[in-house]
Amino acid sequence: MDDQVPAAVPALVFERECVPVLVGGSVVPGRFAVGGADVVMGPAGTVVIVEAGDAPAGSGVWNAEEVRLVGPAPAPVTEQLMGAPWGAGEGSSPLHIAVRAGGGVLYLGTARVSQAGTSDGVLTGCELRLEAPLSRELLDRVRPPLPSERLPDLEWLGEVNGDRAAALERFVTGWYPLADAAGSPVAGSPLNGSASRLPDGLRRLYRLAERRPGVLGVQNRIVPDPDLRTDALGEMLVFGVENQGGFFWSLLWTLEEPEADPTVWFREFDEEPMAEREPLSGFLIQFSLFEASMGAEYLALPRRLTAPQVERLTEALCLVPLRPFWRGAPTHFYVAPGLVLHVTSKDGEAFDAWAGATHRSALAPLADLPVDWNRFDG
Repeated sequence: MDDQVPAAVPALVFERECVPVLVGGSVVPGRFAVGGADVVMGPAGTVVIVEAGDAPAGSGVWNAEEVRLVGPAPAPVTEQLMGAPWGAGEGSSPLHIAVRAGGGVLYLGTARVSQAGTSDGVLTGCELRLEAPLSRELLDRVRPPLPSERLPDLEWLGEVNGDRAAALERFVTGWYPLADAAGSPVAGSPLNGSASRLPDGLRRLYRLAERRPGVLGVQNRIVPDPDLRTDALGEMLVFGVENQGGFFWSLLWTLEEPEADPTVWFREFDEEPMAEREPLSGFLIQFSLFEASMGAEYLALPRRLTAPQVERLTEALCLVPLRPFWRGAPTHFYVAPGLVLHVTSKDGEAFDAWAGATHRSALAPLADLPVDWNRFDG
């Protein structure tokens, strides 16, 4: 797309003259409200008109390549957007995107449905991928930057190799807002009265999860306290599981005197278990960092990186001073206020990275880097 921002068309002109041409003017088009947006459908195409702004819970431009439509959507819109793939080839009906801004309407071009969710046959949310990415200037106009807010600080980082329990608590309480509902489910102990044998680190995490349940994970998860079980032999306490059940983390459960900071054992399928490089105290910090980045509202996802690119990506961030996380593919963590980046490599030559942030402004240190992004929400 040309870097020059297109001129806005007066709203009345766009509605009376442009929309009929885009959707087909021979019949009266259908018009529907969906999550603060208007969807106009006709025989020649569909126009989605969103408001300029940046409300995470509403319809609008999300980043330079993505527009979000937040449902629930009426049945005709659900049928239209969940039908034949948009932009799939010759004969497909075009999907047009426009934004109301400053009394006018800016036309952003065509898009295709890249992801959609439904519930009981109703479209609940839809991601629309623009065929041509927006320039930075145009993005700032149709998605005005959110005001800066207080970001979670890095005071916890100084405790990582000191009071790790305090480090974990400071990170969790800074990153996750308090949940509306207090208290986690209470059930009889599945460990035959041995729940008191849980290491202090796990018990502290469960207390934090009572008001901040996200700390138990969104990609992988820490097993909730009432659901803890030992393995079939009663030798290992399985406390963490991968989202598809491919691997799990456990603690030795047969010691008469449990360790204060026990070894964490990683096991994949029927392979022999391997000890994580950090004991439980460090592992829980790493797990929490990983899940915070994976579940963040705002993401920065580069394509495969080289070692020099990783150096550029991380030079403005702070390395978390722990040994590599996850035996499957060693992972290091880098942080800034309100930002967690994890970098993974199996061979030390090609790297995968994922950054998550609590606020768009936290991604600012990454904005001008020469990186090819799969997704950048800054």
